[in-house]
Amino acid sequence: MEFKVVQKELELQSRGWIPTFHDVTKEVCEIVRLSGVKNGTVCIASHHTTCSVMVQECSHDMDSFDLEFLQHDLLDIMRRLIPDYTEEHQYRHPGPIHAQFGRYVNEPGNYTSMNTDGHLRSVFFGRSETMTIKDGMLDGGEFANIYFIDWDQVRARHRQLNITVMGTTEDVEDRKWKGGETINTLRRFTDKEKAYMPEFDHQLKDRI
Repeated sequence: MEFKVVQKELELQSRGWIPTFHDVTKEVCEIVRLSGVKNGTVCIASHHTTCSVMVQECSHDMDSFDLEFLQHDLLDIMRRLIPDYTEEHQYRHPGPIHAQFGRYVNEPGNYTSMNTDGHLRSVFFGRSETMTIKDGMLDGGEFANIYFIDWDQVRARHRQLNITVMGTTEDVEDRKWKGGETINTLRRFTDKEKAYMPEFDHQLKDRI
C-alpha cells in the first residue's frame, strides 16, 4: 500500500479594516483531487498567528461588509468576547519591548502591533482543521465549506494557507464499524436503579 504526502501553499490577500473570511473550499477540494490520495486526511493550517481556519456551512446571504450572515454573527460573538483593538493600551500587548522589536524588523509603524484582538481570537478559534478524504473526495458532509479567517484588521496583508494531504492511493476495507450498527450512548439504568421503593406508594396510591 503506497503512502503519499502532498503539500501546497495558497496565497491570499486580506483587505484590512475588518476581518477577512476567505472561502477556500474549491481550492482545497482541487488539491485533494489532484493529489492522487484516495483515502487519508487533509490538514488546512494557517501560516500566521492572527489567522484561523473554520469548517462551517455556507450562509449564502451577504451583507454590505461582504460577509456571509453566519460569518458576521460569528464576528459579533468574537467582538463580545474579545473587543476590537480601538485604543492604545487597551490590552497589555504590545508592550514597549515588542513595539521596539516591530521597528527592528522594519514594521511600518507601532500601529501594526496593535492587533492583540486578532492574536487572541486566533488562539480561541484555532489555526487549523483536519478533514477526512474518502475515495478521493473531501468528506465534508452535505454543507461544509472551508474558510480561512484573517482576524488582523490593522492593515491589508498578504497571507499564506498551508495544505497537507496525507494518505494511501489505494482503496480501504469496509469502513462500517460493527456493520454500521448505531451506537446507543444514552444512559442505561440497571434493574436496581429502576427497582420499586416504598416511598413511591404515596404518589401511586393517589392515582388509584
